[in-house]
Amino acid sequence: MSGDRPTMPPVRLPSDAELARDALSAPLFVRAAKLARWAGEGTPVGAGGELLAGQLKTATGLLGLEDDEDGPAYAAEAWQLALDTGLVEFTESPDEPADASSDEPHGTAVAGEELATLTSGSPQDILDLWLGGLETVLADAAAPDLGDLVEQLSESGDGDLDLDAIDWNPEEEADFLDGVLGNLYLLTALDEGSPDRPVPLPALAASMIVPDDMDEPTDDVLEEVSDAMMRLDDQFRILAPTGLVRYQPVDESLIEVVDGEGHIRESVDGVTSDLPEEEDVSRYGMVALTPLGLFAVRSRMLDAGIDAPAVGDLAESSATDLLAALPGHPGFAVRAEAELWLARRTPLDAARELLAAARGADEEAPGRRLVCQQTLSLVGPEAEPALREVLDDPQLGGLARVWLAENGATDVPPPGEDMVFWLTVDTIAARLDTEADDPEELRELVEGLVSGHSGFFDTVWRVEHPATADVLEAMGRLHPDKATAKAARKAAFKARSRG
Repeated sequence: MSGDRPTMPPVRLPSDAELARDALSAPLFVRAAKLARWAGEGTPVGAGGELLAGQLKTATGLLGLEDDEDGPAYAAEAWQLALDTGLVEFTESPDEPADASSDEPHGTAVAGEELATLTSGSPQDILDLWLGGLETVLADAAAPDLGDLVEQLSESGDGDLDLDAIDWNPEEEADFLDGVLGNLYLLTALDEGSPDRPVPLPALAASMIVPDDMDEPTDDVLEEVSDAMMRLDDQFRILAPTGLVRYQPVDESLIEVVDGEGHIRESVDGVTSDLPEEEDVSRYGMVALTPLGLFAVRSRMLDAGIDAPAVGDLAESSATDLLAALPGHPGFAVRAEAELWLARRTPLDAARELLAAARGADEEAPGRRLVCQQTLSLVGPEAEPALREVLDDPQLGGLARVWLAENGATDVPPPGEDMVFWLTVDTIAARLDTEADDPEELRELVEGLVSGHSGFFDTVWRVEHPATADVLEAMGRLHPDKATAKAARKAAFKARSRG
């Protein structure tokens, strides 16, 4: 386990080869590569390596953007990315003119060494190149509006930049964007967001602004959400061409300009949590991490010391490590991880490993046995000998009988009452420790157990299981009938007194 390191739910990622293909087809990187090839053996550039007016016009046409009013800006962005990633390299002229701001050549740009990576590099080489370029775009997305900077510099007269005057804190802005991407990652990991299920921008902004304990956002908080939406709308427009996200921008008709700043014309109250019809929500912007974006955010989390597992990480691990990790995974990830683990073992060997790892009287043992049972459900009849070997085991005999019955085995001895009640306590204890469990589903399980056994509480408090008292107390909280709940609490008291 990861100790004190923050841990994220596991995510499913395509292969490196598939991710590399996605990176190579990202619009901004396609443009950057095209311009790098165009630079060839020499293109005159400005003092910082930027394209001069004539070259920029040519580059814009080369990219097919000459009819787009933002075409020159897109071409300049692609060229800058090519410079930042080494797809293009430039050398300043030794006899540089005194006026570095003039539209005169100050150096020469040529195709860089990294250009060959796009065609001959490994998938990991391509992804490393893409990640490096993404970092520069993320920095640009978190930067203030260029117009505000120019205005600030011109007003100061001395070339000093007052960040407070433009309400921009570089670290806070970068942290905010990281937090937004982290929330998107978490939603995707929990299977609540994907390219097919984008997240409404108001809900995403609210997740960063509205306190968890605030039932009804105040007008001031809603104004902050609106401001955050405008920032994110600008940022996601910048990030979408990198392949990081798929983004449907805010409907322009919802935006009004007040004192030179954009605001959402209509109130976002009601679209921050309780969402209206989908076609209405989409007008406020919709965003999702792409598989490439999921890979990128995970890579950045790992670099930051966050435990961000991927499905398949446990495929070569021991059964002990597998059963220790899976209780904290979402349901879909449990099955996917278990299938990958089983694929590397024979059914009989896998079953024996799992059963041996499932034993124990520690607090985590019920969770291990539950995921052991879930994993064994994916194993074929070849595993039957392993299950028969533990029929007399007090901890494993119950789940073994369940597996054998579900697989149509015959001549299975019926369990004794002690084993039935022990398995009942063990199962509920495991479900109580699983955060993803639906409380209503657990409540129905408790009701069914009590109604199906006459004198249930008179017997269950005697069960020799470490979690008996805790399970009975939980049943007292969960059962809707007051008399039954009281009987459960009384039985819990007896169990603790006996202990």
